[in-house]
Amino acid sequence: MFEYKTIDQPIENTLFKEKGSKFIGFAFPVTNETELKKALEKIRSEHPKATHHCYAFRMGINGENYRANDDGEPSGSAGLPIFNQLLANDITNVLVIVVRYYGGTKLGVSGLVKAYKESAKITLEEARIVTKELETEIEIRFNFNQQNTIFTLLSKFDGKIISFDSQERAVISAKIKSKDKDNITEALTNLQFVEYKV
Repeated sequence: MFEYKTIDQPIENTLFKEKGSKFIGFAFPVTNETELKKALEKIRSEHPKATHHCYAFRMGINGENYRANDDGEPSGSAGLPIFNQLLANDITNVLVIVVRYYGGTKLGVSGLVKAYKESAKITLEEARIVTKELETEIEIRFNFNQQNTIFTLLSKFDGKIISFDSQERAVISAKIKSKDKDNITEALTNLQFVEYKV
């Protein structure tokens, strides 16, 4: 439950041609709406003359946040075949965009389904699929003289420090593996003068 499969880096410009139409595939690792919008805007600005910018994404540990967008193609002929490739690869936190330049010959719904599916498939075949551990952010407040104890605890569980404010009452933000959260919070609960929020 504490890990998921995703792609390690963006894949851009895979090309698939069908009856004169060009389908250009892109895949991006995304973890939130901001990254998602940025990737979509980037592709729209790079391909302003494309006939369609169809896409699908899955986010969340179980891919519970998802969407498939046909961008003007017949309903279910573009976004869904792209989305099904995310399911087929069992990956999440991924956005796949397929840009289409119309080539003059209509493909029909079944032709479109096939073309978008194939474009998404070859794009994801170029990606390196990796397993990532789910992380949780934690903020810990403690007296300055306790910093060694806190740092030791975080390094024991491979915590990654994001920020450290070393006042009299120090504040640290760190990323920890979700599977270690209970052990870390239990250890913090046993320390005096320490507050934390996950």
